[in-house]
Amino acid sequence: MSTDEPITPELFSHLVMLAALELNEAEREYLRQELNHQLKAIRELEAIPLDEDIPISSHGVPYTPEMIQLPRPDEWQPSEKAAKILEQAPQTAGNYVIVPDIPHVTLE
Repeated sequence: MSTDEPITPELFSHLVMLAALELNEAEREYLRQELNHQLKAIRELEAIPLDEDIPISSHGVPYTPEMIQLPRPDEWQPSEKAAKILEQAPQTAGNYVIVPDIPHVTLE
């Protein structure tokens, strides 16, 4: 499939199957058309001519190194409510809550 071709019903059905979605026919067609509208908008944006000296950016606001705020230090702060929270758990080990295994289901 070339990048300027729309998503066909066959391809969309394959994608729905891979994602294990349950959609009726109207939902499938609606979502397929919405995806094609989004792809069309992306292609229109890609077609806008830009000067070679315009740098690539992930957003429209230029951030200089002076403007960037560093993340705050990651400091552990114990909660006063930790003991009360652990008291409510059906099973614990030390300061950890033990949860039952979740059964694995194989999708068809």
